[in-house]
Amino acid sequence: MDPRYDQLAEVLTGFSTNLQKGERVLISAQAIPDEAVVAIIRAARKRGAIPFVQTTHARVQREIFRDCTEEQMSLAAEVDMLQMKQMNAFIALRGSDNIFESSDVPSDRMALAMRTMRPVQNYRVNETKWVVLRWPTSSMAQQALMSTEAFEDFYFRVCTLDYARMTPGMNALVEAMTKADQVHIKGQGTDLKFSIKGIGAEPCGGLRNIPDGEVYSAPVKDSVEGVVTYNAPTVYQGDSFDNVRLVFKQGKIVEATCSGNNEKLNAILDSDEGARYVGEFAIGFNPYILEPMRDILFDEKIAGSFHFTPGQAYEGVTDNGNRSQVHWDLVNIQRPEYGGGEIYFDGELIRKDGLFIPEALQLLNPDKLLG
Repeated sequence: MDPRYDQLAEVLTGFSTNLQKGERVLISAQAIPDEAVVAIIRAARKRGAIPFVQTTHARVQREIFRDCTEEQMSLAAEVDMLQMKQMNAFIALRGSDNIFESSDVPSDRMALAMRTMRPVQNYRVNETKWVVLRWPTSSMAQQALMSTEAFEDFYFRVCTLDYARMTPGMNALVEAMTKADQVHIKGQGTDLKFSIKGIGAEPCGGLRNIPDGEVYSAPVKDSVEGVVTYNAPTVYQGDSFDNVRLVFKQGKIVEATCSGNNEKLNAILDSDEGARYVGEFAIGFNPYILEPMRDILFDEKIAGSFHFTPGQAYEGVTDNGNRSQVHWDLVNIQRPEYGGGEIYFDGELIRKDGLFIPEALQLLNPDKLLG
């Protein structure tokens, strides 16, 4: 048993989900080593919680989705919802040897699967204590342009970071975002204006995602104007997209292009009415994550980045009312080596070239978080 499995299991069952005696926790494992799942089961039991396990595999899931029917997916969602409603907590570990496994699933079948399963996901997000993380695989190491051993070392270092160090800076950023009305983001290929007045903000410091390191809000739904170009490559629904460029008018995406499959990009944005509106605006600051690797759980936390997300808004404090089966965290990195950029709140410069400017927010700069 790799001792790092036990260390990670302690983070997931302790800091992230804070499991208590008698609580039921669903461990959802996709292509994860048995030893890692065993470590989480043992850590949950040590806290007096009751563990349940659900295993899936991307290739099997692809086969189900390729020719799924409305009746089939509705029943699957009903069964999953019945199980989820019995749980107090949810821990998901996602591994994959091929991030493009679902690339040949027909768009209408993928849309059906996502639409029918969305209520289960919404219940999990809103009604349980949950945390989601990726699992280090050779495929992920390739995406990161690293050896497998070096990537594993990087992974466990990032995932077992002392996230409590982020708390003071995150609280200051939450306060700044909560007070703000107008946001202006400038950079290469980006000139974006919108309001976050009255929306609120939420800190993410290891409680919901591992790795973590962001504060998110959402734009007032119809307030977004301008253009944004995302310089981090992305994979969504099994397809790869580079240099995605979106043009907004009165909150709606009226033009969408990319280097690659423009037809698939627009098909995703046409999944439903809410897919062409934005459900999340977030600022990332994990000091260990610096380069994109086509894995959104990592890329959205990149130090010096922001993401601006077409689709579903999070219900609760940051809810702007947008509803969609889509939630696509597209990332722009503003550090100098990626072209730089600036974020303003009500005319005040908040971050320049990836570094926070106000003294209270400087606690989120890499030198402070790692110092």
